[in-house]
Amino acid sequence: MAEITKNTTIGEALRINPGIAPVLMEIGMHCLGCPSAQGETLEEAAMVHGLDADVLMEKIAAV
Repeated sequence: MAEITKNTTIGEALRINPGIAPVLMEIGMHCLGCPSAQGETLEEAAMVHGLDADVLMEKIAAV
């Protein structure tokens, strides 16, 4: 299985592990299927949502 990193786009991360969708929704990323999710990295999304990217990655790794 491919590794999910801060540089992974949201769309790619969901293809790698669809089980992370609830984690993303819980932190306010409700537009998982929108076009920007296909090109936005997890780090960029965390920044837009005022989150620490390292904390987000810890939550994703726990899934």
